Amino acid sequence: MRKWAGFVAVLALSLGLATPAQAGEPAAGVTDVQVTGPVAQRFNLVVLGDGYTAAEQPKFFADVERHVNTLWSLEPFKSYRSYFNVYAVSIASPESGVDCDPSLDAPRRDTPLNMGFWGGCNPQSVQRLLTVDDDAAQRYADLVPGTSPANRQILAIGNSATYGGAGGAYATASGGNALSALISPHELGHSLGGLDDEYDYYARNVPGGAYEGGEPDSIHHTLLTEQQMRAQHAKWWRWLGEPSESGGTIGRSEGGLYSQTGVWRPSAHSMMKTLGYAFDQVGRERMTQRIAAKVPLVAGGTPAGTIGADRVVWVRPMHPVSHRLDIRWTLDGVALPGREAVDLRRVHVRPGRHVLTATVTDPTPFVRDPAVRPSATRTWTVDTTVVTPPASGPAVVASTPTSRPVGAHDVVYVETGEPTGSIPQVAWTLDGRFAGTGTDFALDAPRGTHKLTATTGGRTLTWTVDGTGPQTTAELPPGSVFHGSFPMRLSSPDGMPEFRVDGDGWHKYFGWPTDPNAPYLFTARGTDIDGLAYGNLGSGGLTVSPFAERTPGYGKHRIEYRSIDAAGNVGPTKSFTVTLQP
Repeated sequence: MRKWAGFVAVLALSLGLATPAQAGEPAAGVTDVQVTGPVAQRFNLVVLGDGYTAAEQPKFFADVERHVNTLWSLEPFKSYRSYFNVYAVSIASPESGVDCDPSLDAPRRDTPLNMGFWGGCNPQSVQRLLTVDDDAAQRYADLVPGTSPANRQILAIGNSATYGGAGGAYATASGGNALSALISPHELGHSLGGLDDEYDYYARNVPGGAYEGGEPDSIHHTLLTEQQMRAQHAKWWRWLGEPSESGGTIGRSEGGLYSQTGVWRPSAHSMMKTLGYAFDQVGRERMTQRIAAKVPLVAGGTPAGTIGADRVVWVRPMHPVSHRLDIRWTLDGVALPGREAVDLRRVHVRPGRHVLTATVTDPTPFVRDPAVRPSATRTWTVDTTVVTPPASGPAVVASTPTSRPVGAHDVVYVETGEPTGSIPQVAWTLDGRFAGTGTDFALDAPRGTHKLTATTGGRTLTWTVDGTGPQTTAELPPGSVFHGSFPMRLSSPDGMPEFRVDGDGWHKYFGWPTDPNAPYLFTARGTDIDGLAYGNLGSGGLTVSPFAERTPGYGKHRIEYRSIDAAGNVGPTKSFTVTLQP
């Protein structure tokens, strides 16, 4: 099992200190968290730290670890982890903390990014809105070589234990709150996905009213009925009636866009409504589309242009962790066999000029709308009078990183050089036994730890395959009948725990909102903390709107729990049954 703590070792690789363009600003260290490919061919997540003094930099890296590993446990980040480079920019702040934390009369702090609650100490804002100085964030993000606003996403983490964040051009989150690592994917839903809040309130303790506008532009809010969506092929009609990834069924749940009535969302709860749930299929489709749009699906290969018919032609696709991209070749519209390369010498091309096309398409089930399915093409003019000079290349130019374990069901890849006269073979073995050939290998390894190798051109690469799901321990009070409330503490030495109540959606375990080390507390109606209810057994056991009617959750309940590790393995699901009485 891949230990989450192992992430810290990766963080030790730093690119050194650099100084932003504006005079007088503190120098910053840029650290490789995860590098899967060239900056120009990846979506670059740049995590900035604010309010962490020089002595608190280890705390910043621990906060980065928690935030980033949470992303990799959620879809679609989990499947497309290989599309991301992640860099941490550590800045030694003159003072510890952020502005107006937690109240407007709290001290202002001298910090490089000027992060602050209340929308930057604005009395007309809301307490949980954590903002950042956009210009300063831009300058420090520019320290990561080769990145720009076009190919990166900034996530600014403030040194605070108070719940808060924001989504916009840049995403922000507090670093040390029990829920803080779950704020990041929600805010990236805004910044990257353009998704809207599904809350039925804006300021806590201030209930939202009735929605009064027309049909929302939001892809996951509507005024239409299910019948109208199907008839008009509108909004989430393709997903209606299916079990939601965040629990329940995809249909119409009233509330959203800060209104309690008059507007509907796809699922009872999801990442954009309640932190800790997954994106439902509607949000996941949008996030998949936006992540794929940030990278070139055709990342390399033979440059487009005029080529001869006496050669091998190459195309290099991106490599999701969970599946292969489809590659289809045509010559003058007629299909050719081949995956990442075709040998035109075997096609017997007629004299003259022809059109060769490679189309790369992502077959992911996360996308159903053909208009947004990720796809890219590369086209060449094949001229039989052109003579190709022989060219070779190195045995291996890129691969799935060998420095960390791969999951038991990952797709592992090797990219060879691109010789014009042959297609190199890559031979795979699993635990010493021949397993196949090809530039990528789809694992389906049994439980346990295994050794995977790929050999080509005299080079051998080796990966550790982690097929052991993480174990989860639940600490409960003795007995199965409780009066009023009962606590639950989940822990996993090498995974991230999650749980669900009575078959509802899986929810990340975060301890108690005000203390990550305190156990979760279940009650019949939930416990009100900062305007939200936690532990409400009458509504799936999780956070609900503070204004919705809560049915008392007395009676028998089944609680399931499990963990996900850094290699993507899901551990065994365990459960217990309790009866809650008044």
